[in-house]
Formats: sequence, C-alpha cells, structure tokens
Amino acid sequence: MLRADSVTYVHGAHGRGGIAGDANDVLPGVQRVSLAVERGAVVGLLGPNGSGKTTLLRVLAGMLAPSEGRVTLDGAGIGTLARRALARRIAVVPQETHLAFDYTVREVALMGRYPHLGPFELEGPRDLVIARDALAATGTVDLEHRSFATLSGGEKQRVVIASALAQQADILLLDEPTASLDLGYQLEISTLVARLNRERGLTVVVATHDLNFAAGLCRSLVLLQGGRVLVAGPTAGTLNAAAIRALYDVEASVWFDERAGRVAVVPIEKVRHA
Repeated sequence: MLRADSVTYVHGAHGRGGIAGDANDVLPGVQRVSLAVERGAVVGLLGPNGSGKTTLLRVLAGMLAPSEGRVTLDGAGIGTLARRALARRIAVVPQETHLAFDYTVREVALMGRYPHLGPFELEGPRDLVIARDALAATGTVDLEHRSFATLSGGEKQRVVIASALAQQADILLLDEPTASLDLGYQLEISTLVARLNRERGLTVVVATHDLNFAAGLCRSLVLLQGGRVLVAGPTAGTLNAAAIRALYDVEASVWFDERAGRVAVVPIEKVRHA
C-alpha cells in the first residue's frame, strides 16, 4: 500500500525542507493531505490549476519531501528507501518528456532498466527482452527503431509508459497523461492504462484535469482544492454536480451513461455570484 498521512509541502520555501518562510515567497502546495492507495487500485487526483495535484504526485513518488506528515510504501517510510530501490517499486510518467539527445524508441524504453543495473553496467540481452515486451504491451514495438522526436504526441506518451513498464515497478504515477492529446489518443491512453491495471495488476495514481477521462478510468477519486482534500471516495459517488460546482465554480450535468458504463460530465455554465 502507498499511503500519505497528513502530508504538507509548500513551494517557495527556499531550501527549508518545504517549510513556509516569507508569505510573499510561498506558493500553495499540499496541506495535511491523507490518502491510502491499495494494491491494484486506480485512483484519480482532480482539481483546478494550482490545487496541488502534481505536487501530491511528486510527494507520493518521493521526489519532494514533505515538511509535515509522512509517505509510506508497505509500511516503510519512502524517504528511507534508496533511489534505485524506490524506482523498482514506483514509476512516474511526467506530463511532458524532453530528451537532450535524439534517442530511438528502443533506447527510451531501455532507460526504464536503470534501477536494475549496477554502476557503469550496460543493458544486457534480458534488459532488451524486457524493454521490447514493454513496447509490445503499449503497442509501440513496431516503432522501436524510430527516433522518439519524430513520434506523434500519443505515440510518445505510449513509449514513455513503456519505459515505465520496463522498470517493472508495481505502482504507476501519471501526471496529466492526456494533456494536449486529441480525443482518439485520449481514449487510447485510457484503454491502455486500464488494460495494464487489469492484466498486470498495476496500481495506478493519475493526476488529470479531464473529468470524463477520470470517470472512465478511475475507481476512486481525490478532489483537491487549494492544496487540501475537498472530498474523496468511489468515483460514482464523488463525481457529482455539487462537487464540481464547489471545485470549479461550474454548473454541470452529471449522469450515469448506460452505454459507456460510467459517469459522464457535461459543463453547462460558470456559476454567477451576486
């Protein structure tokens, strides 16, 4: 289980371990957030810009150390784990991936093997088999000799997910995986992540702006507002018109779509305040 207990992280603390200094230098992060991600769960983090979604994801990944509270993985403090050991358990897919050199798709997938290699150790035949298996799982093995830079946005995202799979981690954290993708690619990524969860037992936490993407993929949601948890629980009971109004100041129509088999959301109008 990946667990956060009353974690706080404040941006702009200038090297003070996330502890707030001058109020003019501080940006909201997350404040006293708690959640538990069970093995095999698919959890969505929702909220407007600046609500703390990406910050919370990075705290869960061990990339940011909270000033208060703690994050544990199967009971062990995440800060006590060596970086390579942690990378063998948790893989992160960022919103955007910018590479310094012109790598091929196969080389990008092989980057996921670094937690399993010793200092100065090169990838071997087994690493190549694992990387190609990850590419096959994401439907990108036919692209393995292509330059990563030449791929479409959806293809790039699938290759980055393949690299994460090559880490052989059991927890996958995704930050805005469908940002800037068209509708077809959004559906493709949602279907892929759901299949990996179902077939490989991956535990998934995804931060997203897309309410319908979250409704179709996630079994539970955490709604963040101003760095705090507004509401959390099963998707069908959590994603409702009242919560959307409170979170985004938007009136929305929310219903269960029988054909899609999930909750659907259509924004109607911005709330007008007197």
